Amino acid sequence: MSRLIAKHPASLTAAAILNACSETRTRRSGPGGQHRNKTETAVILVHRATGISAEASERRSQAENRSVALARLRLALAIEHRTPPSPGPSDRWKSRLRGQQVVVAASHDDFPIMIAEALDQLHTHRLDMPRAAAVLGVTATQLLKLFKRCPAAWTALNRFRVAAGLSRLR
Repeated sequence: MSRLIAKHPASLTAAAILNACSETRTRRSGPGGQHRNKTETAVILVHRATGISAEASERRSQAENRSVALARLRLALAIEHRTPPSPGPSDRWKSRLRGQQVVVAASHDDFPIMIAEALDQLHTHRLDMPRAAAVLGVTATQLLKLFKRCPAAWTALNRFRVAAGLSRLR
């Protein structure tokens, strides 16, 4: 019998993530005029299973803020929530490789999922970059470049390294 690998919450569809969240709408102060100050356009999403949350309030539209909060929540889930990694790269990871280069923009929907998979491998291999990169089929340099595309991911990687007694990456 094959081992069932838990699906990372960041890899779920937008509708599935929203279903797994509680949503709060509220008012926030700041620029945006009367519309922003009189209506509940700010959106706070809390993933019920993990307690991880994200919010957006900078847009005047509640729908736009929900979309921004969802993107932030996906990245927060990718950074903060660990699942047991598969023994090799996922099909999504393989689809994003061109040779040994990882091709995905930080703004793409796949980016948080790629970060989650990389962090799952790194945590499994005690933050040993070359070992985790080898399992994922890339070089350690390419793995570092993936994290450098997003300041939050880069900061988290360094935070995990410092907590493990390793030096910060530059």
